[in-house]
Amino acid sequence: MTEFDIVVRSTRVVAPDGVRPASVAVRDGRIEAVGPYDAPASAAEETDLGDVALLPGAVDLDTGVQAPGQDLAEAYQTMGRAALRGGVTSVVAAPAPARPAITCADALHVHQRAAVGLPVSVYFLGGVNRGSGPLDLADLQAAGVVAFRGSLSDGGAPDMAALSDARLRKSMAEIAALDAVLLVHAEDADELVAPAMSVDQRPPRAERRGLERVIAAARVVGARTHVGPFSAAECAALLAAAESIGVALSAQSCAHYLCLPAEALHTDSPAHACRPPVRSDANRKALWSALLSEGSAITTVGSGHLPAHGLHTLDWNLPALWTAAQRRGLGLDELSRWTSRAPADLVGLTWKGRIAVGCDADLVAFDPLRRRTVPAVDPSPYAGRELIGGVGPVWVMGRRAPQDPDTTA
Repeated sequence: MTEFDIVVRSTRVVAPDGVRPASVAVRDGRIEAVGPYDAPASAAEETDLGDVALLPGAVDLDTGVQAPGQDLAEAYQTMGRAALRGGVTSVVAAPAPARPAITCADALHVHQRAAVGLPVSVYFLGGVNRGSGPLDLADLQAAGVVAFRGSLSDGGAPDMAALSDARLRKSMAEIAALDAVLLVHAEDADELVAPAMSVDQRPPRAERRGLERVIAAARVVGARTHVGPFSAAECAALLAAAESIGVALSAQSCAHYLCLPAEALHTDSPAHACRPPVRSDANRKALWSALLSEGSAITTVGSGHLPAHGLHTLDWNLPALWTAAQRRGLGLDELSRWTSRAPADLVGLTWKGRIAVGCDADLVAFDPLRRRTVPAVDPSPYAGRELIGGVGPVWVMGRRAPQDPDTTA
């Protein structure tokens, strides 16, 4: 009988073809077999989760890493531990705010060295700013970035200034030539009211105007573009209409936009730092409708983790999203698609984000019935709220990752 490194069994394995009882056999960090739940197998380690689900590890896009004044290597270690607590096994790190901002290959190498030895897989976005030229972008891709990131306002402040229409089109053309995707923070700077921190100072029209600019540029250039974070539900029709005119445009939202109405936020909630802002309950419900519409252009849901602005959301993104999703009668397959498979596919990490033969063995035990109240002192926007969903244990590349005792299912 074939000897595997590990075998994990669950009555609810979230595979690409649906949720079903299965056993997952792993060798050398890769999934070698996905068989029946009771399939005999010889392995050095075997875990039977019973009715606790087995999900592919989440792939978090555009993850902020560094808080002001924090050592970069320490920041990556802190982020990696938070990722594991939240069932995230792969992080695609944002280029800014960070020191140094990832806008050239030399800066990327600094981040790569700082991220060595993390318990999760780390990939990087290359920053696009006003001075980015074709050689800079090509060098970044050659050095290892999986996609690029730019902003039309303060989405990369202070390291990445807002792009003009001319610079946006030029960058899109250069990125299209590299067969890469561009992530864009699409709030238009001219529509923001200084100091641009509250809902009133960051109105939905800022997202609408930004989307119009992105669509106009992408239509001319033909670049693949992913807008995020996306929060203004009234812009969903504009987002959906892009496909009809041949624009390859999709979007990412975040769990806090789908779970937290602005009316329910305390005055000192970290959620007030979100850019774009957390909007009204009516907007939240409409955003869910847009996400669930047939052929929705909102394809990924990320954490929006941004320590530079006091947003610590990696730990709770999966339970928060599941808490809202299961109330709408949705299943674990939708949860996994938004947080694992779709983000992995977007940036070309096709060996991540799914439980399938040949893919990396990034596996997350997830108890969909476990209830937990987020501690009142937690730095996340979910402090004091009851969430559903327990994470752990977690395997990264087939190795069981260390976790805090109170995060296991």
